[in-house]
Order: sequence, then C-alpha cells, then structure tokens
Amino acid sequence: MGVSTSSPEKGISETTVDVPPVNALTVDDWFALADAVRTAGRDPRTRCVVLTAGGRGFNAGVDIKEIQARGRSALVGANRGCFEAFAAVYECEVPVVAAVHGFCLGGGIGLVGNADVIVASEDAVFGLPELDRGALGAATHLARLVPQHLMRALYYTSRTVTAAELHAHGSVWRVVPRDGLRAAALELAREIAAKDGELLRLAKAAINGIDPVDVRRSYRFEQGFTFEANVSGVADRVRDAFGGERDGGRRG
Repeated sequence: MGVSTSSPEKGISETTVDVPPVNALTVDDWFALADAVRTAGRDPRTRCVVLTAGGRGFNAGVDIKEIQARGRSALVGANRGCFEAFAAVYECEVPVVAAVHGFCLGGGIGLVGNADVIVASEDAVFGLPELDRGALGAATHLARLVPQHLMRALYYTSRTVTAAELHAHGSVWRVVPRDGLRAAALELAREIAAKDGELLRLAKAAINGIDPVDVRRSYRFEQGFTFEANVSGVADRVRDAFGGERDGGRRG
C-alpha cells in the first residue's frame, strides 16, 4: 500500500498509488508520489512513466481528516506536497501517461492536468469539489482539460465530467473498458518508449517551454487563496457543514 514503482516493460516505469479506501493522500503520500515520479524520470533507462492507481478510484485529493486533526501544519504540508507532486509530473524528464479509473477529484485533477497524455476507463469522472470541501485550487490544471468557461462552471458548481466528455474536448486520448485500462496505457507508453530516449527528453523540455501558462506559478497563486480561506475560518465552516450533511444521511 502507498506509492510503489515497477518496470513492466523495457523503457517504461509504472508508478502506482494505492492508499485505501479512496486514495485520499496524506502529506507524506504526496511527497512520496513526487519522489517516485522524479526518480523514475531521472533514470536514463526510462522513456515513459505510467501513473496508475489501485482501488475504487484514481485519486480523491487530500486527506481532509488529516488537516482537521493536525490543523495548519497539515494544511501547509498538503499545499507543499500537492505542489511538489503536480510539479514532479509536469517536470518529469520523460512523457507521463495517466491511467484514470473511477473518480479523479481535487488533487487528482492536478496530477492528470500536468500529465502528458490521459487514458481513462469508461467509468472515470473528473472534477473539483473544492468549494464543497472548504478548499480552493487546481483550477490551473482543470483549465488544461476543458475550455475556460466550462472550467469556471465546473469549478463553481463542483460538478464532474465524464471521460467521454473529456475525450470529446480532446484532453483524454482514449476511453476504454475498465478491465482494459492498464493494457491501453501500456500500449501507448510502449509506442512512446520506442522513440529515441535522448530525443524524448529534449521533446518534453521543448513542449513544456512553449506552454502559454506557467503552471507552477499559477497553481502557487491559487494556493494563497486556499490558505486565506483556512486562516479566515471560512474553510472550517464549509468543511463542518459538509461533514454534517454527509453524516446526516443526505446521501441516501
């Protein structure tokens, strides 16, 4: 359990996150993920990294219970951990393919929004429920998946979109049955890994260099408002209300 790395085929490194029950990551988990992706990308034998997850869904964001228990120290840690994990995916020296199943929420959007290619299962849904959780952030990355006005609507409403909808927008490469997700991701990774390794690294650096938005700076700017929401008490008020609704059985 946790974050693990394997090499399923020559030139391919697979980083898997498996943190039951829903892959809501603690501060330590986010830093472990960042380290795993950076290590894989630095290995000269690696030509493509596949980012996968075990369990019910790809990623449910940060562990809110840890923040509630530890307070501001956990909040600062989660902010820094997410920043490092997202940056590790974006700055990975080789292309990163995200294989997404089930839910991809909150921090999950930061991961896939920074990946080079997304392959998703038919049951995958993507969204930022941040406003329902007393948080902000990752609009930078959602904006890489959908047009600007749709991003705003999704952000303000906390609604999700399906893998098929993102495929229609061109941000998901393929949508496949759940049981074929890993095979589809490895198929694409294999095609990428067949290219010259040095040239791939140059290509990744070149493509990042022409991005119109500095994703690190943009996301860091968002995090400032996340912290403001917390120190002002707004975040606690919203999180407490969310917990009351959930515990009160309004989900059925």
